[in-house]
Amino acid sequence: MSEQKLQFIDRISSTFGTSLEMTDEQGTSRIFDLLAEFQIEAKAYAVVVQEENGEIDVLRITDNAQGEPQLETIEEDEEWENVMELYDEVAFSDELEEDQ
Repeated sequence: MSEQKLQFIDRISSTFGTSLEMTDEQGTSRIFDLLAEFQIEAKAYAVVVQEENGEIDVLRITDNAQGEPQLETIEEDEEWENVMELYDEVAFSDELEEDQ
């Protein structure tokens, strides 16, 4: 996947801001901070960190019936790993450039 281009976007932040309250399948609400959102080819993703425990996750950005962006869990492990790997490459390359 590293040959693919990652393009940063702002669909979630421009609609909801960077602090997101999300509810899981059990009805538990949690606060997440939006770290980044980007598009790879035709799919869009958001990287979030849970405020409570610092756990980082990547979610897919889709549109609901009204055409508004929403976040959904990535069910396929391979897709999740590939997207997170590509994001890490970009994020860490930016950090390396800033350190030099």
